[in-house]
Amino acid sequence: MNYWLMKTEPDECSIDDIANAGAQGVLWDGVRNYQARNFMREMALGDQVLIYHSSCKTIGIAGVAEVFAAAFPDPMQFDSKSPYFDAKASRDKPRWDAVRLRFVAKFSNVISLDVIKKVRALADNPLVKKGNRLSVIPFSAEEFTAVMALNC
Repeated sequence: MNYWLMKTEPDECSIDDIANAGAQGVLWDGVRNYQARNFMREMALGDQVLIYHSSCKTIGIAGVAEVFAAAFPDPMQFDSKSPYFDAKASRDKPRWDAVRLRFVAKFSNVISLDVIKKVRALADNPLVKKGNRLSVIPFSAEEFTAVMALNC
C-alpha cells in the first residue's frame, strides 16, 4: 500500500463532499501538473490519501480517503466546456488522468500546517518545505502514521 496527500480547496471538493459521495466515491479530476499526474498514475486500489484543505480559513489535513479507482483518462480534458479542457489531448493520446476516491474518515479537527511542521517524522516531507505547490504528494508509511497519531 502507498500513502498520499492530495490538496483541495474545500469549496471545490472537501472531506465532507467525499463523505457524502457515498459508495461511488468522488472523481478527482482537473490535475494539470505533470508531476502530480505522474504520482496519480502510481496510485493503486486501496492506497490511503490524506485530504488537505487549502485556500480556506482552516488550512490543514481534514481526513482520509482511499483510492477506489486507479488512474484513468480524465474526462474533463475532452470537454470543451470544462475549465480543464485540453485541446492537445485526444482519446487516443490522453494527457491527463483522474482517480476516484472513497471516504475513510474525517478528523475531529483539521490538523493545521503549523502543527504538521512541528512533527519530526515530517521534517523532510515536501508539504512542509517552502515553495511546494504540488496538489499530490507521496507520503511514507512513517509519515502517514505520524499524521494519524495527531488525530486524537
